[in-house]
Amino acid sequence: MSQASPQMRDFARRLTAHESKGNKSSQSEARVAFQVCEKLRPHIATLMGNAGFQGLLARALALASREAPALRALHVKADGSLAGLDELEAQARPADLAEEGVVLLTQLLGLLAAFIGESLTLRMVLQAYPKLPFNDLDMIRG
Repeated sequence: MSQASPQMRDFARRLTAHESKGNKSSQSEARVAFQVCEKLRPHIATLMGNAGFQGLLARALALASREAPALRALHVKADGSLAGLDELEAQARPADLAEEGVVLLTQLLGLLAAFIGESLTLRMVLQAYPKLPFNDLDMIRG
């Protein structure tokens, strides 16, 4: 389960691209994938509870850290948010941080799809991103 499908990675990239288009904040482009994780948090927590989301994100982080070792600098707080992102951003090149975020998001989506199925995962993504183009939703299917 640690190796996410190329389709899931593509789907994570499309989600980050969609988030980036609507990103009006001063947050760095390198953080976009982490913002997607944060935007999905309340939707996943509604289904699994805060502890469930925290556990899911912690597992995704552990899996993603195998591919992107710099992510080991992060940890998941009790509320499900990520700690250490500012420090990681200060040390990493923006392109590397952006890719590491995609790795984490890919693992989060992959675990979620494994636990609740693709259909419910897509429904949650649509709740968080109601304007996501429908053709992007096919990217999760392998």
